[in-house]
Parts: sequence; C-alpha cells; structure tokens
Amino acid sequence: MTKLHELARLGQSIWYDNIQRKLLESGGLQQLINDGVRGVTSNPSIFNKAIAGSADYDEAIQSLAVRGKTAVQIYETVALEDIGRAADLLRPVYDATDGVDGYVSLEVSPALANDTEGTITDARRLFASLNRPNIMIKVPATPAGLPAIRALIGEGINVNATLIFSLSSYEGVMEAYIAGLEAFGGDLARVASVASFFVSRVDTAVDQALPSNSPLRGKIAIANAKAAYGRFQHTFNGPRWQKLVERGARVQRPLWASTSTKNPAYPDTMYVDQLIGPNTVNTVPPATLDAFRDHGVIANTLAEGMDEAQTQLIQLAEAGIDLDAITQKLLDDGVAAFAAAFAALLASVAEKQAKLQVS
Repeated sequence: MTKLHELARLGQSIWYDNIQRKLLESGGLQQLINDGVRGVTSNPSIFNKAIAGSADYDEAIQSLAVRGKTAVQIYETVALEDIGRAADLLRPVYDATDGVDGYVSLEVSPALANDTEGTITDARRLFASLNRPNIMIKVPATPAGLPAIRALIGEGINVNATLIFSLSSYEGVMEAYIAGLEAFGGDLARVASVASFFVSRVDTAVDQALPSNSPLRGKIAIANAKAAYGRFQHTFNGPRWQKLVERGARVQRPLWASTSTKNPAYPDTMYVDQLIGPNTVNTVPPATLDAFRDHGVIANTLAEGMDEAQTQLIQLAEAGIDLDAITQKLLDDGVAAFAAAFAALLASVAEKQAKLQVS
C-alpha cells in the first residue's frame, strides 16, 4: 500500500495535475494509477508545456496541418485525444469507486471566462465530444461562470469549478451546484463536481503584504482553506441538502489546487500535509507528488486548528490587509494568466504547424 492509498483510506483522493502524450503511451499514467492516483486535471498551461516542450505531438500536428486544420482545431484534436485516453485509463477507478473518482478535467476556452452562454455552449460541446461519464469540464468561478455551473449541473454535466480563491466565491460555487442538482430531473448519483480552491498563491500574495517578521507569513493560505472546509461541512448538511441526498446526490468535494510550494523557505509538502481530510481532493503537480511520496506525512490534519485558522484570518484583517481584495486580484490574474497561456499554446501549435509543413 502506497501513501496515496493511505490517503484514500482517510477520505482524500490524489489527482495528478499534469498530462502529456508520452505519459499515456509509456505506461506512466497507468503506473501512477496503480500507485493510487485517482484522477487527472489539465489546463492551458499544462497543454502548452506538453505540446511546445516536446516532440510528442509533432506527427499528429503535421498530419492535421496537411489536412488544412487551423491551430485551434489541431489543439482541440490532440487535447481531446489525450483527455479521452486518460479517461479510459481511469475508467476502472471510476467504476470501482461508483463514480466518486476516476475523472479527467478539461477546461473550457479561457476566452469565455466572462461569457455565461458561451461557456455553457463550449462545455456542452466538449462533454458531448468526449462522451465518457468520467469527464469533468472546468469552469472558472467568475460572476459569469457561476450561472454556467448551475446550468451545466442542471443538465447532468460534471463540472470542476476552478479558480476559487475567496470564501465568497466558494459559497457561490456551492450554491450553483446545489441549485443545479435541484433543477436536474435525472439520476443525481451520476452527477459529480469538485470545487477547486486555490491555496499556495494566496500565501504568495499575502506574504508580500506582510512585514518580514510577521507570524502570519505562510499561514493564511492554509487558514483560508480550513475556513472553506468549515463552510463545506456546514453547506452539505441540513434539510435542503438531505432532500437531494434522498435522490442520490453526492457532495461537491473541495479540491485543493495550486498546492506546489512557491516559497523555497517553506516545506515542499505543506499544502498537502496540512490539508488532509474526508471528502476532499488534492491535485498535485509531478514534483509535489514525488516529494509527498518521499516524505509526506499521513494524518487527518484538515479539521485540526479550525479555531486558530479563524483567529489568523481575523488578525490579518486587524493588520489592515484586505484578503477579499487580494483574492479578487488573484482571480482576475488567474483568468488573465489562463487566457495568456491559451494564446501561447495556440501560437506554439501554429509555429510547429508552419515548421512541420515546411519540412
């Protein structure tokens, strides 16, 4: 039994925040699944690194270019193929967990972050194209994204609500999920969702606003996540939720994202070790996964220190630091960063397309 299997026994699933064709073709992803990885997440930055940084896709790009496909069409073709193959590898996990795990996430176009109807249309198209029950469509938790999440859940489309930094955004995501389930007329047990709550970027931003000797440095991201978990426990309880449970609904698990340690002065597994608890997911990039498997600590830590976390958030406000303003900027920056990564991805595809056509 690996550490990842031990985490699963505590109620936390580890997903892998990475995808690349050679990982699929070499058996690398299958080995990770054997070792206890229970899902995969992707984003434009990951695909850009995979396509621009390797020759894995050159043959496919050349073939598609010869057929007159545009850069967007080439990207979508190779991305959908990778996502579909990963989902097929994870299908046994989906079946064994009765649909709790085994998902692969693909993001709608970042250009649609402020377009509700465009997001809904794109999500429907991607979900239908992949035609697998263990696909999640990533939708950002922007003001335009929240009604899209509600609508998609209401149609039975699995959603990974992403780019959540603030407690207020998280409340909106949970409400969108529950309202979507209430509107769905089908089997609620077949609808799944996670809420991707970003962690380490909060410390990066808050630490810059704190004095160098502040005891709150490196504490607020975990405190924010613990506060979010408290709201999760409160929301998925009570009579409104119980009515949905009676119809087969499953909770929308918090997914801890951005869990690589950005500050080298901090432990490299801190955003895994300190956020272990039931009904949660942690999606980790390769280096963080390797570090955790080497020296991560298995313990039910998430519910510990909840009062201390609230105190730290209060102390931050008393220090004159507006966490809501910081998390709003993180959301805005995150949307812009994914849009830039998507543009860079298409530019990389177009550059390879031109070179391969010439050769």
